[in-house]
Amino acid sequence: MTAKANVLVTAAGSIVGQGIIKCLKMANSSKDNPVKYGIIGADMSAQAVGLYRSDFSVLIPSASSPDYVDFISKICKEQNIKAIFVGSNEELMPIAIAKERMENETGAIPLTSPINVLTTALDKWKTFEFLERNNLPCPKSSLPENQEELIRKFGFPLVVKPREGHGSLHFYVVNNRDEIEYAITAIQKAGWHPILQEYLESKDAEFTSGVTVDRTGKHIISAISMRRILKGGQTYKAFIDDFQDVRKSAEETTLKLGAVGSINIQARLIKDEPKIFEINPRFSATCPLRAMAGINEPDIIFRNMVLDEDIKIKSYKKFVCLRYLNEVYIPYSTYEKMTNTRKIENPDSLIADYF
Repeated sequence: MTAKANVLVTAAGSIVGQGIIKCLKMANSSKDNPVKYGIIGADMSAQAVGLYRSDFSVLIPSASSPDYVDFISKICKEQNIKAIFVGSNEELMPIAIAKERMENETGAIPLTSPINVLTTALDKWKTFEFLERNNLPCPKSSLPENQEELIRKFGFPLVVKPREGHGSLHFYVVNNRDEIEYAITAIQKAGWHPILQEYLESKDAEFTSGVTVDRTGKHIISAISMRRILKGGQTYKAFIDDFQDVRKSAEETTLKLGAVGSINIQARLIKDEPKIFEINPRFSATCPLRAMAGINEPDIIFRNMVLDEDIKIKSYKKFVCLRYLNEVYIPYSTYEKMTNTRKIENPDSLIADYF
């Protein structure tokens, strides 16, 4: 018998939120899947595309608002939400901090890692300290006040980026001290804190690995790796294959970190050794690619954490993924209703089948 479950996807307009919605729709289209998801999309903006591909959509305040958690809890009660999928980094910590309260008050389970995992993974300096402490290969890093030691050891180029940032925003490859100062100033003006890193030069593109961990935090449910080519900080082309060394490194890192649920680990191969430079403690924007390969991370995490299913996926399909832009068309009446009422059920939208 197929279970029915309403789930909330936040940041429905983000590439991560869109990916989660795609995965849930893929699960719904499978005849054998034990769950049928009702998808409730939430975002700050009426122009968020995921709102118009969900079953019910609502506008919410930003994660920095004092009303954010109460607003999310209200939606969970009204829509009988069983689980919360978080679509942005900014929402992870507020939801995780309120996790126990939200579960008790609403019955909805936030699908996030523990707070200590988020604290480490959302700060690239703390990520570096964790990797070094656990003898996990990673690029050498420093804070701005200790940059001379890094320069003496590695010379130029170096990388300067925000400790808190994600994607390619304010990511700089610098070739001298003047460029370092420019990058540091730009990052600080944006309200973030800079970190300097060894530049990892590799003939291979980046690798990204998705690992899911069961509700106990002790057992790997699935792991999948892909070599990726970036455009604008996001995966543009992906080569999904075994990449055993990269995948095993990601699994080891995930368990040592103590993650629960879904986590995404980025690395480069340097002399055949995976060097990890970033950990994203959430679902990835590439989760639809992984679902097509046979590992639907949002679905299996829900089934494990909410339905208590024991799941273990040992293999996946290998293929090449070439991404492209597409459009969603929304009638003005639908958009105006979303803007004026701040919520809408079964929104009218169209994706043209022209490619």
